[in-house]
Amino acid sequence: MANHKSSEKRAKQDTNRRMINKVKTAKTRTAVKAVREAVAKGELKEAQELLVKAQSLLAKLAKSPAMKKETASRKTSRLAKLVGSASK
Repeated sequence: MANHKSSEKRAKQDTNRRMINKVKTAKTRTAVKAVREAVAKGELKEAQELLVKAQSLLAKLAKSPAMKKETASRKTSRLAKLVGSASK
């Protein structure tokens, strides 16, 4: 438990940031899942549109401490590869 005013503030900030990161991460996961589902159904046009949104969310998440830049890049690359191979 926080014993000083500064540690109380730090604990509160950590809680707020954790919640913000959780929301951003969940939104990104949903977008990635939507792309994968569209590819599985064979809806290539929709998958390409959803891919742009997912790439944007991944890039935004990579700017924050919620996800490393390399992780976001890897996920973006794999999604793009998935959509690209499905359209051939």
